[in-house]
Amino acid sequence: MSANSFLGMFAKSPIKPMIEHIEQVHDCAMALKPFFQAVYKGDWKEAETHRKEIVRKEKAADDLKREIRLNLPGGLFMPVERTDLLELVSQQDRIANKAKDISGLITGREMQIPADMVEGFDAYLQRCLDATDKAKETISEFDDLLEAGFRGRERKIVDNMISELDGIEQDTDVLQIQLRRQLRAHEQNMNPLDAMFLYQILDWVGDLADLAERVGARFELMLARV
Repeated sequence: MSANSFLGMFAKSPIKPMIEHIEQVHDCAMALKPFFQAVYKGDWKEAETHRKEIVRKEKAADDLKREIRLNLPGGLFMPVERTDLLELVSQQDRIANKAKDISGLITGREMQIPADMVEGFDAYLQRCLDATDKAKETISEFDDLLEAGFRGRERKIVDNMISELDGIEQDTDVLQIQLRRQLRAHEQNMNPLDAMFLYQILDWVGDLADLAERVGARFELMLARV
């Protein structure tokens, strides 16, 4: 995107780039789905192809975050503080960073998910991605919120979305506990380092939901100041 077109986005609405950024972040996280399908099959060539796509998408999101930081004008004629917008975009960006970290660790060690854990792990991954999708849906309401003066029906819709996001994050906590119990049963038959790093992957996948929930919390805090 050229500097002129980017600044043109801000001229129309300072919120548009924020929405575009969360869409890019979510797209990056969603690339973990085909990545893990390759991992389940032990197809490391395909997994590496998907990892490179995740890295590419993370970089695109990171570049947009940088553009927002450099070009977000001060003195916006709106009730939202510039510092709040900058903090929100940083929180959003951490989701893409985490997706890249997950794919890097998995491919770097060619980590296998135990066969009897694949179904549960995939459900866990999907629920964590549901959280990033709900975060994207929530931030996408930003423009409508602005037009509605951050009040009325639109505000209630967003408040409900944030509550739903909290519920999804709680679901992922329950699923993670179940997977950790399953993994514990495998420990004695695994390389200790593989077991340790697989626990870390469970944590990092869960972080996707945690970070999405924090996006909602940051957005909620910003709205509370309006």
